[in-house]
Amino acid sequence: MMLRYAIRTLRARKGGFIGALLALFCASALITACGVLLETGLRGSIATERYAATPVVVSADQYVHQVTVKHKKGKTKVKHKAKPLAEHAWLPYGTVRTLQRVPGVRRAVPEVTFPAHAVTPDGRVLSGPDGTPSYGHAWSSAPLTPFALTRGSAPRLAGDVVVDRALAARAGLEPGDRLTVQSTAAPRTYRVTGIAAPAGGELRRQTSLFFTDSEATRLAAHPGRVAAIGVLPEPGTDPARLKHDLATALTGTKARIHTGGDRGPTEFPDAAAARTRLVSMGGAMGGTSLLVAVLVVVGTFALSIQQRHREIALLRAIAATPRQIRRLLGREALLVGLVAGALGALAGLPLAHWLYGRFVEVGAVPATLHLAVGFFPMGAAVATTLLGAWAAARISARRIVRIRPAEALSEAAAPRPRPALGRTLAGLALLAGGVVLVVLLGHLHTEPASTPVTYLAVVVLAGAVALLGPLIVRTAVAVLALPLRVVRPWGRLATANLRGNATRMATAVTPLVLLIGMAATVLFLHPTLDDAARRQARDGNRADWTLASQGPGVPGAAAAAVRGTPGVTAATEVVRTTVRVGLDKYQAQGVTPQGLTRTWDPDVTRGSLARFGAGTAALSEVAADDLGLAPGGRLRLTLGDGTPATLTVVAVYARGLGFGDLTLPHDLVARHVDNPLASSVLVAADHAARARVAKAVRGFPGVRVLDPDRVEELRAATARSNAEVDYIAMGLIVAFTAIAVVNTLAMSTAERGREFAKLRLAGATRRQVLRMLRLETAGLLLIAVVLGTGTALAVLTAFSVGMTGGAAPTVVPLTYALVLGLAALLAFAATVLPGRLALSARPVDLASAKD
Repeated sequence: MMLRYAIRTLRARKGGFIGALLALFCASALITACGVLLETGLRGSIATERYAATPVVVSADQYVHQVTVKHKKGKTKVKHKAKPLAEHAWLPYGTVRTLQRVPGVRRAVPEVTFPAHAVTPDGRVLSGPDGTPSYGHAWSSAPLTPFALTRGSAPRLAGDVVVDRALAARAGLEPGDRLTVQSTAAPRTYRVTGIAAPAGGELRRQTSLFFTDSEATRLAAHPGRVAAIGVLPEPGTDPARLKHDLATALTGTKARIHTGGDRGPTEFPDAAAARTRLVSMGGAMGGTSLLVAVLVVVGTFALSIQQRHREIALLRAIAATPRQIRRLLGREALLVGLVAGALGALAGLPLAHWLYGRFVEVGAVPATLHLAVGFFPMGAAVATTLLGAWAAARISARRIVRIRPAEALSEAAAPRPRPALGRTLAGLALLAGGVVLVVLLGHLHTEPASTPVTYLAVVVLAGAVALLGPLIVRTAVAVLALPLRVVRPWGRLATANLRGNATRMATAVTPLVLLIGMAATVLFLHPTLDDAARRQARDGNRADWTLASQGPGVPGAAAAAVRGTPGVTAATEVVRTTVRVGLDKYQAQGVTPQGLTRTWDPDVTRGSLARFGAGTAALSEVAADDLGLAPGGRLRLTLGDGTPATLTVVAVYARGLGFGDLTLPHDLVARHVDNPLASSVLVAADHAARARVAKAVRGFPGVRVLDPDRVEELRAATARSNAEVDYIAMGLIVAFTAIAVVNTLAMSTAERGREFAKLRLAGATRRQVLRMLRLETAGLLLIAVVLGTGTALAVLTAFSVGMTGGAAPTVVPLTYALVLGLAALLAFAATVLPGRLALSARPVDLASAKD
């Protein structure tokens, strides 16, 4: 019975339910897209290219492990955690001989992998196709793909190289040509002896250059070690038996065996590490999307049910029980939620593909990590949408179904002058929670910890505005009454409408507050952090010039040539990496100690850089506080390739945003990264030495001499590129909020047809009614601007205090004006256009129409 009545109600009130349908549709699509990203992080496949013809690949362990043992109530609990390394972990060469002796192994092929880029005659450094990496290998490892010669011969001398067919086509290479290669050492010119192609077609994610075994070992810069070992079994060997025998032979070592789909993470460790980042990103986006969706959907249903107060009151008056009303509203919500959830889940799949494509484009996710699309995200989105719709309907109708029928009829005729006590208390609780989050934000000093709390604080404070909205609107109208009355008589009428319909007006204010607060926070969060980082880097950079490269980096030979240039007093090589202390990840840099204080000043607050060198480290104040270390303390860390190291802390510095959390000796870092070339070289010299420095690096392809202003521009461009990930992710939530603004305001305006008709019958013209509507919208917009700006400013100030130490967030006036302009455009479009539509009908027809 109730189901049939619910269906009839939906048919009769299509307009009232379209708004709820749209809000739920967007929520479902967002949740599905975030769920797909999360699922990709958990089980996304990483297909192999280089090891396509190798059924078994053995590599070193690519994870840092932590095992904790707890004894409680006579029971022992062992907890194991693992985090991925930032660089390739390498195996001892002796592992090759161990594997070769295992029964069933036809051949154990050692693999060394290192950056190797072809250089065109005009000095351009070529990467792989579409900006993918370019790697060098030993020719003896060609069977792992397999690569086979299509022209020419294999490399026999140290000066020989074989290039893949795709690179030969791009660079116009033929056997016998001369090719300059920039690898891990100084650039060298080789003779192209052959062109090779993989059996399964061109590699799409990398370019390959092959050298003799001895030259590849030299360029890999890991003597006595191999990046991986490909195991080629004897024909007819049982795979399960072979894997067991290999595991037995490797017992007690850090080697790991990979077969099938497990080979991909060995070849592309960055893709394996990106899984963790994608889980974090998808979880943060999904959580924020869910909170925003709850806020928007509850507001939409609250407005929808407010518009049906008279209908519900009449049902109560003719003996409908509270239980029957709740069941009716619940089933209506479930029907709307089912349709919206299913359609939104389907729409979320192309949205997830679009998001994935953008993340790959900006470099946040490698293309080698393939998108995983399963049923779980869609099912979770539909279930969440159903639950959210049902809960929103029950919460929104809680009061109307509990009061007596006579009170319901009186409230339908004239809304309550003040909100219910429970709503006010809940709003105060949310406000207190938002204040706690803002205070907490001021004590968080790392971006991964601060960013989720920042967005959560905005949503919680917007939720407080939603619940306390009627009180806020009444208070604000009392302030706005005087300026609105200047526009007589419609300003007085607009004031009366705002005050008399505070609950409805508060429902319209909430999405506007969320839009302004969230958009301002998203747009000014990264500039606040990036400006502080650039300021610290600029203030601490004492170098006169900086060497940078358009290729893989600045070779050590280039830095040595600059050091020997007359007039140069210091040249500091900087190599960047990521290390782990325990399981915590820290950005680190390796710098050459000689003349260090002449090129940069990290603002040392404790200790001294005078003793910085082999076996020592310097820490930022944030890292030192987190790790509980001071000068003289022992820092135990795991380098990028999994090598443990213990260093003595000699200095603590304040400019951690500009110079990273950990500063280590250059030689230590360079030995344990995939690319030992310097990301930059800081040069201190007299001004007359500029031409001599430029001449010294002329023979190094892609290396340029930059002045401080140009370095600042490149740093700003890098910061903008890094921020694009958050702009893309949170931009969707802002877009959803913008849709909610239009949706809510349009619903609120469209149901006022009878009110407008009565004004018309009382003598008002269409233009005068629209003027009143515009004044109301302006009042609501002003309230939303104050609340939304205040919310964003409070959150950004706390973020700035925690991350930069100063309460001065970066706000770009033009960007802020655009945010307000967008909010105003949406607000007026969503009220004036539905208002014009409502005024198009004959007033007498609307005034006499029945509910």
